[in-house]
Amino acid sequence: MFNTMTVTKAAGALIGALLFLMLANWAASGLYHVGSAGHGGEDEEHAQAYSIPVEDSGDGGEAEAEEQIDFAALMEAADPAAGEKGFGKCKACHKLDGSDGVGPHLNGVVGRPVASIGGFAYSDAMVAHADEAPEWTPEALQEFLTNPKSDVPGTKMSFAGLKKPEDRADLIAYLQSQQ
Repeated sequence: MFNTMTVTKAAGALIGALLFLMLANWAASGLYHVGSAGHGGEDEEHAQAYSIPVEDSGDGGEAEAEEQIDFAALMEAADPAAGEKGFGKCKACHKLDGSDGVGPHLNGVVGRPVASIGGFAYSDAMVAHADEAPEWTPEALQEFLTNPKSDVPGTKMSFAGLKKPEDRADLIAYLQSQQ
């Protein structure tokens, strides 16, 4: 079955493939080079073709304080109809008919104690969050909906959050109307 010619052909094919890969690597390295090209050492400053002058802001590199929003004023101006459209993002996991889906039902959530739906398997992080914020007030919902993973690290909720404060206020106003 195996003779000397079969073994020679197999060895030739393997060596030929390795030679081809080595030559292709050499050719690619000639065209595309990543890293230092030998023009100075690792810690040396390299000459730039041009530079962009940047004014010093004078704050010493400190991050600006996060803009504070007047959430009470946003809630007064909130539009529940716009919140209903925004709830479309929540429908994949939450329901408003009193039955639970992937997430707990949200009818009556405003003013309800945190992690209080009987029979729903809340994450340990959400149960621990109930000690910090015992009730879903509009302010607590506003903070949670900004970035759920940041507000309650370890939550099962995979939603990234609503970045615009107006969208959060509209959604909370809609949820208030769904008692």
